[in-house]
Amino acid sequence: MHAVDRKQQLQTWLESSIDASPIVLEPASADASFRRYFRLRTGAGSLIVMDAPPDHEDCRPFVKVASLMADAGLNVPRVIAMDLENGFLLLTDLGCANYLPALNAQSADALFSDAIDALLRWQLASKPGVLPPYDRALLTRELRLFPDWYLKRHHDLALTPAREQLLSAVFESILQNNLAQTTVYVHRDYMPRNLMVCEPNPGVLDFQDAVYGPITYDVASLFKDAFISWEEERVLDWTVRYWEKAKHAGLPVDADFGIFYRDFEWMGLQRHLKVLGIFARLNYRDGKKAYLEDTPRFVRYARAVAARYASLTPLLRLFDELEGKAPARAGYTF
Repeated sequence: MHAVDRKQQLQTWLESSIDASPIVLEPASADASFRRYFRLRTGAGSLIVMDAPPDHEDCRPFVKVASLMADAGLNVPRVIAMDLENGFLLLTDLGCANYLPALNAQSADALFSDAIDALLRWQLASKPGVLPPYDRALLTRELRLFPDWYLKRHHDLALTPAREQLLSAVFESILQNNLAQTTVYVHRDYMPRNLMVCEPNPGVLDFQDAVYGPITYDVASLFKDAFISWEEERVLDWTVRYWEKAKHAGLPVDADFGIFYRDFEWMGLQRHLKVLGIFARLNYRDGKKAYLEDTPRFVRYARAVAARYASLTPLLRLFDELEGKAPARAGYTF
């Protein structure tokens, strides 16, 4: 459908759904998908309109997960009206203040404390069989974005059979760790841009891709973010705080923090490699160029983890090669 026709279809649906006139939509936000969000001003305040073209997006998971999160005590948008066939949702508005610009050295402890508490409520509500599993097939598809889009497309790196073999071994090590972790509900993009500063704090957005998977995934997403980085000492401190609260709440975290932190790092690595591929794909396939500016952050995250574990040495060598840092000695190639 042409964009103008779709906008008119959305206007017509809104006119039949709410008692507000005139219907004036302001751009609210956009994300890395085909979804668009508009803010609708009314006499009683404001509402959010989601436009999710059904050829590309499905609103049903959003509606389902919103209900699960609300039942778990999280502050999420409430669905006021829906047209699932055409991909339109009318939602309550959690405001304009997301965590990212609000975070600084002074505010981070309090904001992340609230985010940890909300995450614990979400994880404590977990039940198997409700959300799609974050299984080997899905984790592997995500990892493959790294060679397919970041290595081959962005860096024009030829994946020889030897390189594929080394990369497969690295991926298998990552997958074995990820799949051995205990499983809970996973938001899957629990990062500052998807958390809103509001009351109760935080408001939680962009949860439609939620799955049932490794317990460290959302923790890694929160503290190893795409758009802001922290010193390792602070990340370690916040991760300890999460772990202590999780233990106290009865969540199945490992009793040894050292093991939990290792799992946190390896789960984060899976996400870092996936995001490198996604950001490259957003640039080359979708024309969204701004995301590539943040790939160095993920390279730094991945390099730091790869440098700590012997089985990840081939990955460290790969990044050395891409950045022209590989020592000129025999055998030091990826």
